[in-house]
Amino acid sequence: MKSTLLVFLAMGALLLSVPVGMAQNTNDAAAELSALVSKVRAKMEKGVPTASSLAPEIKDFDALLEKHKGEKTDSVARILLMKASLYEEVLKDTAKANSLKEQLKRDFPDSEAARMLKRQEEAEKTSAALAIGARFPDFTEKDLAGNPLSIAQYKGKVVLVDFWATWCGPCVHELPNVLKAYEAHHAKGFEIIGISLDRDKQKLQDFIKDRNMPWPQYFDGQGWQCKLAEKYGVRSIPATYLLDGQGVIIGKNLRGEELERAVAKALAGK
Repeated sequence: MKSTLLVFLAMGALLLSVPVGMAQNTNDAAAELSALVSKVRAKMEKGVPTASSLAPEIKDFDALLEKHKGEKTDSVARILLMKASLYEEVLKDTAKANSLKEQLKRDFPDSEAARMLKRQEEAEKTSAALAIGARFPDFTEKDLAGNPLSIAQYKGKVVLVDFWATWCGPCVHELPNVLKAYEAHHAKGFEIIGISLDRDKQKLQDFIKDRNMPWPQYFDGQGWQCKLAEKYGVRSIPATYLLDGQGVIIGKNLRGEELERAVAKALAGK
């Protein structure tokens, strides 16, 4: 449920990041969408949503699209894409979601929403390709301290690539287990690369210092549009990949004691 809510809210944040003044130029379509997304979020936070419980909001989406029918603006395209996200991420109705996506491509081919959908579909293909047994594609970046950062520099080590954020409740909840695994196995060859989806650099630095997190962090301040999150198709966090000494994925989204056991096993087999 938390993962579904995070994905839905992430899509909402992206869709609602419209230029100032756009809402007023489209009969407040963007503002109306923002209010509707807030209603859906409130219901999701109270419990597991169903098609029945969200029926009023689905009708509101239909009413919004009918109200702005004929308007070929990106604000209206965003309403359509958010409705598709509702069906896909919350109601798990893939057929309906795909139908709405095809409508978006057909009716709003040049919109930012259509471009966003294309990026999302490409990210999904990337994420699907990151299966256990596949090599994790490398990157060449700099960490929060300005030092070079890549998978290759940890060749021969067991590495956990951890997509997270200080504002992510499940990430913070899981942190003690990550710290425990690091403290137990770092000296034996276990490393962690954090990839933060934060926007506030100072808050991130303070959090890292307070929690005694010594491993390197990648940060670009772009939140859900983080360069590496987009590269690897990350749509919910925490998202983790455990790699062997050759950069091959040997575990995904390991939690609690499961992470510690997997790291111990990987190090024993080196």
